[in-house]
Amino acid sequence: MSAQATSETSFFLRHEFLIRRVHSLLGIVPLGLYMTVHLATNASLLNGTETFQRAVFLIHSPGKLLPLIEWGAIFLPLIFHAVIGVWIARSGRSNSSQYQFRSNRRYTWQRWTGFIALVYLFFHILHLHGWFHVPAWQELIRPLGFGVFRPFNAASSLVEAMQEWGYIWPAFYLIGVLACVYHLANGLWTSGITWGLWISPTAQARASKLCTAIGCGLAILGVSAWWAAVSPGPQATVKMEQTEDRMYEAAVESGMVTPNPEKRRDDETGQPAEVAAND
Repeated sequence: MSAQATSETSFFLRHEFLIRRVHSLLGIVPLGLYMTVHLATNASLLNGTETFQRAVFLIHSPGKLLPLIEWGAIFLPLIFHAVIGVWIARSGRSNSSQYQFRSNRRYTWQRWTGFIALVYLFFHILHLHGWFHVPAWQELIRPLGFGVFRPFNAASSLVEAMQEWGYIWPAFYLIGVLACVYHLANGLWTSGITWGLWISPTAQARASKLCTAIGCGLAILGVSAWWAAVSPGPQATVKMEQTEDRMYEAAVESGMVTPNPEKRRDDETGQPAEVAAND
C-alpha cells in the first residue's frame, strides 16, 4: 500500500465517528428529503400537465440562485455521501454484532442498492440534464440522446426522453428508483442505530416496522412517478406542449419565471428554442 493511500485511510479512521454521522445525516437531510419531493413532483404528472408544469416552474423560480441551491443542497451532499458510502462498503466492516434482525442480508442489500443508486443517478443526470450546462458539451451529447429534459416543457420532454431506446430507459429507471427507495428506507433504520435512537432489540424491531412502512410508501410514490413518465403515448406530447407553451407565457408575464430559451424546446427539432432559432 502506498504512503498516500495509508495517509488517506488513517485520516478516515481518525475521524470515522464524525464522518459516519455526517454521512448518515446527509443521506436523510437533504438527500432523502429531496428524493421524496422529487418523486412527488414527478408523480404529480398523473394529475395532468398543468399540475406537473406548475411544480417545475416553482422549483425553477429562484432563477440565477438555482445553481447555488442545487450544488449546496443536492450535488455536494450527494458527492460526499457517495464517496463515504463507497469507502464504508470497501472497508467491509459488518455491523452484524449490533443488528439483531436479518443483519447480514440488510447490510448486503444496503451496500448493493447503494452501488445501483450511484450508477442510476450518474446516468439519470446525464440522460435528462447532461451533467454540465455548457453549450459545447450539450451540443455534443444531444445527438446521443442525453441532456434532453427541458424544464419549461417539462412533461413533453420527460415523456419523449423515456420513449427513446425502447424499453431500456423505463426498465433502467424502475430498477434505479426502487434501489434508491430501499437504500433510503433501510438507511433510516441504520442511521437510528448510528445516532443511538434505537439500540435494544425491541426498539430495533419497532423501528424496522416503521422504516418498512416508509419504504413501502416511497415505493408506491416512486412507481407512480415512473408510471407517469412512461405511460403516455407518443401522441400525448403534442397536447402537452400546447399546454406548456400557454403556461410559460403566463408564468413569464406574471414574473413567476425568467424568460430562458435554453429551458425550452423547439416544436420541430426538439432542441432548445435558442439553439433552433440560430440554426
